[in-house]
Amino acid sequence: MSRTKSRTALFAALGLIAATGATATALSTATAGAAAAGCKVDYQIASQWNTGFTANVVVTNLGDPVNAWTLGWSYGGDQKVSQGWNADISQSGAAVTAKNLSYNGTLATNGSTSFGFNATYSGTNAVPATFTLNGVACTGAVPPTTPPTTPPTTPPPAGTKADNPYVGARVYVNPEWSANAAAEPGGTRVSNQPTGIWVDRIAAINGANGGMGVRAHLDEALRQKGDGEMVVQFVIYNLPGRDCAALASNGELGPTEIDKYKTQYIDPIAAIFADPKYAGLRIVTTVELDSLPNLVTNVSGRPTATPNCDVMKSNGNYIKGVGYALSKLGAIPNVYNYLDAGHHGWLGWDDNFGPSADLFKTAATAEGSTLANVTGFIVNTANYSALKEDHFTINDSVNGVTVRQSKWVDWNRYTDELSYAQAMRDKLVSIGFDSKIGMLIDTSRNGWGGTARPTAPGAKTDVNTYVDGGRYDRRINPGNWCNQAGAGLGERPKAAPEPGVDAYVWMKPPGESDGASSEIPNDEGKGFDRMCDPTYTGNPRNNNNMSGALPNAPLSGKWFSAQFQELMKNAYPAL
Repeated sequence: MSRTKSRTALFAALGLIAATGATATALSTATAGAAAAGCKVDYQIASQWNTGFTANVVVTNLGDPVNAWTLGWSYGGDQKVSQGWNADISQSGAAVTAKNLSYNGTLATNGSTSFGFNATYSGTNAVPATFTLNGVACTGAVPPTTPPTTPPTTPPPAGTKADNPYVGARVYVNPEWSANAAAEPGGTRVSNQPTGIWVDRIAAINGANGGMGVRAHLDEALRQKGDGEMVVQFVIYNLPGRDCAALASNGELGPTEIDKYKTQYIDPIAAIFADPKYAGLRIVTTVELDSLPNLVTNVSGRPTATPNCDVMKSNGNYIKGVGYALSKLGAIPNVYNYLDAGHHGWLGWDDNFGPSADLFKTAATAEGSTLANVTGFIVNTANYSALKEDHFTINDSVNGVTVRQSKWVDWNRYTDELSYAQAMRDKLVSIGFDSKIGMLIDTSRNGWGGTARPTAPGAKTDVNTYVDGGRYDRRINPGNWCNQAGAGLGERPKAAPEPGVDAYVWMKPPGESDGASSEIPNDEGKGFDRMCDPTYTGNPRNNNNMSGALPNAPLSGKWFSAQFQELMKNAYPAL
């Protein structure tokens, strides 16, 4: 997150630990001192197979602004770059050079850019030891007070937290999800990626239907941890009257069951997290998705109002539940709480953005909680909004008509999740949240690659052809959220990819359904939402468009093989 670096993050250059074939993924970075020509490089092996691999690279300029950049490194083996994107990559022998393209050459101080490539290899595939930016080594410098022999994963001093829990840490791979992914044809390319653990009902705490419970996951995380740092990601998701504007994600607790939520759900989870056995783990919680924003957008006075959301606004149990969860979990020293902040296609309009931020503050200070219990916020969870739209900006216009007037943007202030996340962070800080808060962006299903991915802006015939021809997000409407056809895996999980962003995460496990395509009786409280029906013609929340959902989907959270295959096929960066 965007905060002063901790002692852990200031040790000499950290090499990324490639976890291909292992049970955890490292998200550490290579750092250099912030001198006039300082730089930081995050080189991540996103996937690896017998003869090749895909790598993603983020370079951050820590020194004076530059108008053009060249990143260089050398391999110790026979790695050969075969295809790249977002950079002009060449190779001579072991030496590789990546140069900016026309649109990403300017790097302000602390500015970042990213690129990726596919490559072949045989034998070993070691991560490059050093990098140079414009000829200056990104080797880092050991602070005078730091012993050079201290490993980069040394925890912060007792009683303090890491500024960004993801930096210098590996992230837990859920063996249950990993097994499902690996069983799919081609699934081993991503089955080693870390995903969120959804605790979506009381029975899930101890393991529902023979699955792993919270304690079992933490025990497995200790096994995966070894001597380094380990992040474990839990989704806290069981509010009374949960997700009042949808049916597929309704929960087991009725609107008034706030006491049951506290005593039978939050309290048992907090008791497990607080076990001294797990004090060495960094436990990340994403707290109650898809609920608080409904109190702004889907209540009386809004065209998308629902009676259920009016009930939850009136009884205050969303506010009470979130405040209680933050208070109980935030009291545990190694727990990092990230509160849900929706996504740009939900809260990006002026009349939603500010009121939502104010509501988040109200919830974060309810039931004895304080703003100090909030490490940050997460956006785009289980959604499909593009990380960054490169072919148009909110400031563009066509024939004197602003992009904001296009049918797709529809007067929104934001076109993608990165710009929204950074703006929401600034807004939250401005109303009193700690300036050190960071954002998580769920990139599990927002890649939008494949043959339909545009490679250039749309024609400037009118503002709609310009936007629709160039946008990566191929949904019929940004309000569509259930099992979207054409979607792909997005950026692989990584730490500190952009200013103010703690990590890209796969909080929604790819391949797990958003909701059933037709009504399926169940004992989990999950209803049938027509937004998951591919024949549905829509409602005011998606401007009465077709749902864009895939057919034959199972209940939310159940494995959906056809979707997983499509996500891999349309992954960007490609697998």
